[in-house]
Amino acid sequence: MKFSTKLIHSGRPADSITGALTAPIYQTSTYSQESPGSPRQFEGRGLSYARTENPTRAGLENALASLEDAQYALAFASGLAACNTILNLLKSGDHVIAGRDLYGGSYRMFTKLYTKFGVEFTFTDITDMNEIEKAFRSNTKILWLESPSNPLLSIVDIAAASKIAKAHGALIVVDNTFATPYLQSPLKLGADIILHSTTKYINGHLDVLSGALVTNDEAIWKELKFYQNAVGAVPGPQDCFLILRGLTTLDIRMDKHCTNGKKVAEYLDGNKKISRVYYPGLKSHPGHKIAAMQMKDFGAMVSFDLKDKAQAVTFLKNLKLFTLAESLGGIKSLVCHPATMTHASVEPAMRLEAGIGDGLIRLSVGLEDPEDLVADLDQALKLTLS
Repeated sequence: MKFSTKLIHSGRPADSITGALTAPIYQTSTYSQESPGSPRQFEGRGLSYARTENPTRAGLENALASLEDAQYALAFASGLAACNTILNLLKSGDHVIAGRDLYGGSYRMFTKLYTKFGVEFTFTDITDMNEIEKAFRSNTKILWLESPSNPLLSIVDIAAASKIAKAHGALIVVDNTFATPYLQSPLKLGADIILHSTTKYINGHLDVLSGALVTNDEAIWKELKFYQNAVGAVPGPQDCFLILRGLTTLDIRMDKHCTNGKKVAEYLDGNKKISRVYYPGLKSHPGHKIAAMQMKDFGAMVSFDLKDKAQAVTFLKNLKLFTLAESLGGIKSLVCHPATMTHASVEPAMRLEAGIGDGLIRLSVGLEDPEDLVADLDQALKLTLS
């Protein structure tokens, strides 16, 4: 099936009991068993306890696997719950390589939680293959990539980075949240595990928290599945239903997101008072050629630099249509100040080294009319920079 057809049909068979075209929400915590230790079977899954299996969640997992042309997917209560489950693969003394401009929540988990368990981390420029190669150690187990990255929209050559990691026997994790399965297919580029915050574009309506992991490796899936059940950070059936509903329009939404994102980025890039715009769709972006090769389109996340925090705060106050809020990927346009919001847990020196300055603004461009969005940015910038 083609991608658009999968969005409508994968994980959504008609209810076998009633024939309902919308998959039921199995709002239950447990299931009756015909004999001890013999769970009921439903579409190949044993139903004993809802933390272990839930048919609504199974439908979502099947749909996500299908969209990534993968064999396996697991759903979680948040993107960070999915992130944590990957790190459960590690033991004390293991080493992880990740990008400097990593999502702040992932950085916090790495440095504030897993380092106390003896896991080691190196943060480097993952757009530079030489820097990745130099960062590897004999105990490196994971190369952790974001492309595009959060919040600087850096682009990683996933295929080239994956070759380096495989040569060292390390797993390749790609956070595909910004791109979604519609724009990018990391497994086809060499990744072992795809991470999604399905809270974002995959759901798309700013009304649910969830995450997901996708892989083609049965051994990895079995271990991740064990941790999913053992730790228990699973989404409820209502959340799974909402994500399944949101998925049906992912392609249509992403096309509009990308169109709007490009128009906003081009407007900002044409404003001589803005020192730098971060958007891989601009030919001036250092990762533009790689993004054009490995992505269908360039997404709708746009960042840009203002002079300092004071100027950034003034700009944020002047906006009328963009909503100041964390998160991204929804139908409504959002604006964020990474230094004090999404990346507040990153030490100032580390943030500045990564290029995340106090004047950095991150936009999640929504589905409004692009002329209205540009007009809002224009009036706010004129008031701020006049």
